[in-house]
Amino acid sequence: MPENTSQLIDGFGRHIDYVRLSVTDRCDFRCVYCMAEDMTFIPKPQILSLEEILQLGQAFTELGVRKLRLTGGEPLVRNNVLSLIENLGALPGLDELAMTTNGSQLQRLARALKDAGVNRLNISLDSLNARRFRHLTRYGNLNQVVAGIDAAVDAGFESIRLNAVILKGRNDDEVAQLVQFACDRGIDIAFIEEMPLGHIQEHDRALSFISSASLHSKLSEKFTLEALGEPASNAGPARYHQVAGYASKVGFISPHSNNFCHLCNRVRVTVEGRLLLCLGNEHSVDLRQVLRDPTADLPMLKEAITRAMTLKPEKHHFDNNGEPEIVRFMNMTGG
Repeated sequence: MPENTSQLIDGFGRHIDYVRLSVTDRCDFRCVYCMAEDMTFIPKPQILSLEEILQLGQAFTELGVRKLRLTGGEPLVRNNVLSLIENLGALPGLDELAMTTNGSQLQRLARALKDAGVNRLNISLDSLNARRFRHLTRYGNLNQVVAGIDAAVDAGFESIRLNAVILKGRNDDEVAQLVQFACDRGIDIAFIEEMPLGHIQEHDRALSFISSASLHSKLSEKFTLEALGEPASNAGPARYHQVAGYASKVGFISPHSNNFCHLCNRVRVTVEGRLLLCLGNEHSVDLRQVLRDPTADLPMLKEAITRAMTLKPEKHHFDNNGEPEIVRFMNMTGG
């Protein structure tokens, strides 16, 4: 087996050691900030097979990537995804296999995921009010998701973090309740500023935007939050605070109000094999073409990935005017 070496360095000196692999663009929810209510999904022949996704995982880990995160859509609606997880988890040199999920399937699959090699889970939870949760997700069942979260806690993952996208006037009155929910279970939570990806009609993004600083102020009325400093270059974009008296941490992910691009150590691969070099830009390379070239092999795939690093931009340019710069929806981006 080839020795893993750190070879992915972009044009700004950032070391890329984290890859988010989308396994499907489909989802059993239609969250209002992520997708339109009526979606057109990618035809099956255009999506990567599980074998092709595994090839990508092997190529990236041989290029020094230490963390893979499976995303969607909802990754757990993909048929036979557990077989892919088991194979990815066995890759030499991989330190961390994570997943982002809406939690709908965790009540039955949490234990199997851990046994297959998943170390860390991020679980979306935007409201603890059943009716509001239904409105925000369009199809979600709050009781099912809470049962899934509790099943994940019982399974004993190395880390579980809740992700909440907060919209002004919709769920910003619940932030303290959501933190308490996390603290009661000994897990972390991150609040995410809505990102302008895809054209939506359900709400006005400019009017619904609420900054991380505003949420911090709300939470400080109930909790003592002890800042843990700037995120490490390999720890993701969340700026964490310890909740005094609890094991839990609260994170703030602030693509608008506190840009974290200088720390970016990750790239994404969509389920159709498009290597996205930045969440907020369209710089990309078609890896599906390489994977399906009958003359291609693993070294050629690794070479294509390495060359792509020169395309990674310095930063995105999100603003708060409500109009998306990127027309693809978040389910197309991959988590």
